[in-house]
Amino acid sequence: MARRAWHGLIQVLIGPDPPSVQRWRSPQQRRTAYAALGVATLALCVVNLIPGVSEPGQLLLALPVVAPLPLAARYPMLAWRIGWLALLLAPLVPATWWGGWPWGRGQVLALLGAFCLAGIRQQRPELWWMWALTLIPWWLWLAGMPDLTGPASATIVFTAAVIAVDSTGSRLRAQQALAAQTERAEAERAQRAVLEERTRIARELHDVVAHHMSLIAVRAETAPYRLTGLPEPARAEFGSLSEVAREALVEMRRLLGVLRHDQPAALAPQPQLADLPALVDTVRRAGVSVELSVPLALGPVPSGVGVCAYRIVQESLSNASQHAPGAAVSVSVGHDSGAVLLRVANGPGGSAGPSGNDHGPGHGLTGMRERVALLGGSLSAGPAPDGGFVVSAVLPLGGTA
Repeated sequence: MARRAWHGLIQVLIGPDPPSVQRWRSPQQRRTAYAALGVATLALCVVNLIPGVSEPGQLLLALPVVAPLPLAARYPMLAWRIGWLALLLAPLVPATWWGGWPWGRGQVLALLGAFCLAGIRQQRPELWWMWALTLIPWWLWLAGMPDLTGPASATIVFTAAVIAVDSTGSRLRAQQALAAQTERAEAERAQRAVLEERTRIARELHDVVAHHMSLIAVRAETAPYRLTGLPEPARAEFGSLSEVAREALVEMRRLLGVLRHDQPAALAPQPQLADLPALVDTVRRAGVSVELSVPLALGPVPSGVGVCAYRIVQESLSNASQHAPGAAVSVSVGHDSGAVLLRVANGPGGSAGPSGNDHGPGHGLTGMRERVALLGGSLSAGPAPDGGFVVSAVLPLGGTA
């Protein structure tokens, strides 16, 4: 405790200004603060001269206490130290002030303003050291007054102001810490959601590639039995291809085990474009009006493209049912210039932007973009002119992984 108190005293006397509890939101706000403090400085200088006392040194004595006030916008501790030192030394120069006090009202108000701006950024031990040091010149020069009612009352008011500053500073620091913690938690949650989605995408694409590798291994092994009259070198080449394919499968299964994080492997094949009618029927049974349009001339597409298209439609339908209940949804699949064109739109009825399921706003859209980026395609999602929401994707047929 004593060590903490000593550290607080050193911080008050020579320590740097701590970071601001409330940072400027814009340059305009900073300029406004400087302008307000500048106007307050001029006003307090004028206040010192209102009584009309003839001593020419009054303004010179007022300036060291009042002039540092604009510094309080950026360096409040420096402003308080200068004002405190001037408050301590100013009474050494004879001058007559209002009420027989050794300072003018402007000087006292300026020091109080600098104290509040500096104290709100300090921790509690530093703040109360500032309070104790401020009272030193106060009682040093006022103790000899015949009537101590004024100084005692002013001390009580000052102490009450310090308590208010302590409470306000503690509340602002707690709010700042909570906001920073919330921001970090949200960033970590978003990063975790992205990593989980990337793992899921990699796992699904891995399964697609593993399926093709299995076909290569099987066809290479059976080629000598299906094709008659093959020379021995060709048979050996097919056997070598089969062996390499199976070695690749072993490595891919080992990688798949890492990607699944000890989760049981999914034995069902990955969904494709041909599975969209079944998905739409499931959503319809849940009470959502869905219209599906898939051209017959589309033909087969690469497995990676099929998985990506299916997941985009699945995510979009899930968001529409959650965030736009009662709105009609249209799903259309087309093709043009070697790409699959996908569009999912829902009518007015609520905001149906991708939500990412359990991961918070925006993560579902992030997952869609991750999938489309792996294929070298493009995706757009946003409100429609009629008040609904549209998700459009272009999936190149030659960009599968």
